[in-house]
Amino acid sequence: MNKLQTDNLQIAYDKRVIVDALNIEIPKGKITALVGANGSGKSTILKTMSRLMKPSKGGVFLDGKAIHRQSTKEIAKQLAILPQNPTAPEGLTVTELVSYGRSPHQSGLKSMSQKDRDMISWAIRVTSLGDFADRSIDSLSGGQRQRAWIAMALAQETDILFLDEPTTFLDMTHQLEVLMLLKQLNLQENRTIVMVVHDLNHASRFADYMIAIRSGQVISEGAPAQVMTEQTLEDVFGIKADIMVDPRTGVPLCLPYETCQACEIRQVATKIAGEVIVKLV
Repeated sequence: MNKLQTDNLQIAYDKRVIVDALNIEIPKGKITALVGANGSGKSTILKTMSRLMKPSKGGVFLDGKAIHRQSTKEIAKQLAILPQNPTAPEGLTVTELVSYGRSPHQSGLKSMSQKDRDMISWAIRVTSLGDFADRSIDSLSGGQRQRAWIAMALAQETDILFLDEPTTFLDMTHQLEVLMLLKQLNLQENRTIVMVVHDLNHASRFADYMIAIRSGQVISEGAPAQVMTEQTLEDVFGIKADIMVDPRTGVPLCLPYETCQACEIRQVATKIAGEVIVKLV
């Protein structure tokens, strides 16, 4: 099982620094959720940790080795990434898509090995896509397509799996379907999963560890009960919220009732209304 961490990581677009002096360690064999407001830098951090982006300073280390100094093929045997809104060539079948996950394990023009075929079959089976193996990707529902992409990442046979907003544009049923699949894979396969999640209650329910990001900095990290606090939600998202415990799962739930900006507007409006009433009286 590989140890993944950042060391004084700095990420910049052109000369604009997005993330600076970031030091985090991803728990092994757990699901970690990166949460934060839009533009907070969470997706940028995920892309850099998965080697899709290069840091401007510092580094990302896998078992003590800087991932950006290793070959793409070697890193692809250790971690897989599912980006936002992936697209497949028209007419590509589920099996063909999943087979791409075996690319890091193949060399030259050699034909697919029995191990490759076994891993492809396994990935299709554990994502419950057996009945759709010969169907084209573009003929599937949103949840089925997302499962197919996850199957491709699983066929890559890595200990670490990155997902950037895996439930984007999915309805509630398909969101839960994908998240429950990831939880099942984590428990059964002991995969380390790192994902960017927009829905705080989904993050709390399905993640073992949460990292709350604001302006490229870690504001809070730990178990959901440590991160899902009224103060953290106000600091990170600018919202007022009540926190309650889900009686079925025991995890904290966020019940927002207004943004801090809305709260300030309401207070100002109340004050003005009060002054008007006094003058009228």
